[in-house]
Amino acid sequence: MINVRVVNAHRRYRLAKKPFALSVKKVLKKEGIRKAMVSIIFIDSMVCRKMNKKHLHHDYGTDVLSFDYEQPGTLEGEVYVNLDQAGVQAKNYNASFTEEVRRLVIHGTLHLAGSDDRTSLERKHMRKKEDEYLGVHSMKKGKRG
Repeated sequence: MINVRVVNAHRRYRLAKKPFALSVKKVLKKEGIRKAMVSIIFIDSMVCRKMNKKHLHHDYGTDVLSFDYEQPGTLEGEVYVNLDQAGVQAKNYNASFTEEVRRLVIHGTLHLAGSDDRTSLERKHMRKKEDEYLGVHSMKKGKRG
């Protein structure tokens, strides 16, 4: 069974939870994961930067952070999505805010499922999976790295 919890922890933005939970379940099932407990937490830039510094020792903000808690037999983890950065990126890539948040949720979920994006080949492979899960065939504007 795949359990997904979505938490709105951003001061201003409030998003419907169900579509994001369904996206996570779809990704995990297609990635071959049958048992999971995943939390998606929507945060702001200040919280994201603090978390990035505390846990990854990076003193800058980012768009998404994933934490895999490596429980035997069950994928367990959290994905923190920076909604402030998602808004900026949505404009840069000519995407809707919701579409960009979904992309970040999917990206973080793929990390939990074992995908990585450290090399250019890995980034390209992850981007292709993100596009497939979003149902995107080509980017309208801007190039994603």
